[in-house]
Amino acid sequence: MAAVRRGCRPWGSLLGLLGLVSAAAAAWDLTSLRCNFGAFCECDFRPDFQGLECDLAQHLAGQHLARALVVKALKAFVQDPSPTKPLVLSLHGWTGTGKSYVTSLLTHYLFRGGLRSPHVHHFSPVIHFPNPGHLERYKKDLKSWVQGNLTACSRSLFLFDEMDKMAPGLIEVLRPFLGSSWVVYGTNYRKAIFIFISNTGGEQINQLVLEAWRSRREREEIRVQELEPVISQAVLDNPNHGFWHSGIMEEHLLDALVPFLPLQRHHVQHCVLNELAQLGLEPRDEVVQAVLDSTTFFPEDEQLFSSNGCKTVASRITFFL
Repeated sequence: MAAVRRGCRPWGSLLGLLGLVSAAAAAWDLTSLRCNFGAFCECDFRPDFQGLECDLAQHLAGQHLARALVVKALKAFVQDPSPTKPLVLSLHGWTGTGKSYVTSLLTHYLFRGGLRSPHVHHFSPVIHFPNPGHLERYKKDLKSWVQGNLTACSRSLFLFDEMDKMAPGLIEVLRPFLGSSWVVYGTNYRKAIFIFISNTGGEQINQLVLEAWRSRREREEIRVQELEPVISQAVLDNPNHGFWHSGIMEEHLLDALVPFLPLQRHHVQHCVLNELAQLGLEPRDEVVQAVLDSTTFFPEDEQLFSSNGCKTVASRITFFL
């Protein structure tokens, strides 16, 4: 199979890219530990930080904190020849702000096979854990899946989407894999990457950014130290979040809480122009304006933030072309 092109380059449609996330999630069968991907059965971990930083800078709108945090954490982790624990990131923010997009970029620039690499494991509660009555079976399967795949490749990435819908009690089986013990179940796991995604904390992030705007503070002046406490509290107070009573937050097993800020009008415009470029089209003012006019902004008085970020930009462009 031909290698994926590396380096900073134009991406295909954002919807197409994110569609790979769903396809990759649906492809995993928790009851099987067998690798059926031929040549990819050997670890295909090939980090390209120059390409990652370039793509984030060009295509991720309005997320200076997330961009800096993710790159810094990844570089420090990958460049450490003997990390003491896995890298554990938790991504938080309003819908459409770029959480899934960032994880797609990460997999592309860390693994030769991207989201299709057998060493990238994407879990969705709706697809993989749909029945709360099967919790004990899910816990056993998840533990076996993680342990088996880390045995096959220590440089594995585990992505858990929609943590807001993850059955409480399930994720606690991961706790032994996330700490600083030197061995778990006989498996070397310290070079693994775990990423959790949720909307929890999004309202609190939005409120803090809104207050900063009302105080005439520049968006770039907002510090992660201001956001971490409110995100942590939102997670701990949410009984429907997968971290509920898991011990992961309480034992400080997360290396970074990564906040995604709400997107303003000029950020949505940036997304529209990016999408037009991916389609091979010149910027068209009437299309840009039509997409912005059809986007709902909040709060009602200020009309400041996009209600769904850039999530529907690609489909709206298609409608207005």
